Amino acid sequence: MKNFYILTEALEYIENNLCDEISQEDIANACYCSLSSLQKLFRYVFHISIKEYVSKRRLTYAAKELINTDNSIIDIALRYQYNSHEVFTRAFTKVWGITPQMFRSKRRFTGLFPKIEFKYNGGKINMAKRKFDISELYDELRNRNNTYVLCFDIANLLPINEISREAGDKAIVECLRRIDENSSDDMLLFRIGGDEFVLVTGLDDIDKVKKVAKKITDLNGHPITYNGTEIPVSLHAGGLKLNYQNLRYSELFPKLSDTIDKTKGQKEIFIV
Repeated sequence: MKNFYILTEALEYIENNLCDEISQEDIANACYCSLSSLQKLFRYVFHISIKEYVSKRRLTYAAKELINTDNSIIDIALRYQYNSHEVFTRAFTKVWGITPQMFRSKRRFTGLFPKIEFKYNGGKINMAKRKFDISELYDELRNRNNTYVLCFDIANLLPINEISREAGDKAIVECLRRIDENSSDDMLLFRIGGDEFVLVTGLDDIDKVKKVAKKITDLNGHPITYNGTEIPVSLHAGGLKLNYQNLRYSELFPKLSDTIDKTKGQKEIFIV
């Protein structure tokens, strides 16, 4: 229980101070925990360092500002504690695979790294699957009742991560690009897990939903290049239609996850 509260406090402190100059020591002090203990606990549970988590959360918010505001790139950089255009561009490009200027003109999806969500369950911190905060997705679905969502899962991401964590991150960004660029402007894309994504289509016609999914899965097998080596990347896809008005928040992730599990091994798009 103590570790759960420490991590909850750490996540909240980070979230509330993304635009401020904070150190890892500041985060540890806010949790009444030693820095070394927090670092070990954070990496053990979330499989990511505190520094990397803070950076990715900042760059996720920065991407949202690039798309949704006219703020200059340098103003956005400074807001998220990058002290120059060059430093921000390097960090942004490393995570997103594209410069901030190009991102602003070509992309729509910004939620690459949502806030991590986890649960305390019988003395254990439940992180069997990395789960992100899906409250925005839940609210959106309630406004689009009885329409389809498309659920996606990256095939064989674990072997790619074993080559390199950087290669795995590159595969994730590439899959998100495929979905983003092959969906219409009124569709919304969310990342709900480490390798799991949901596209809110707003469509109630199953044939149109399958057509969207096919455009994306037709790219299966196209490779990314990492250190001169081509690595094939593919997505499983499945569709789901629910009465979202009567769906509790706690029920949403299990239903989406179950749909994703059923897509694995399917040669065609799986529709629930």
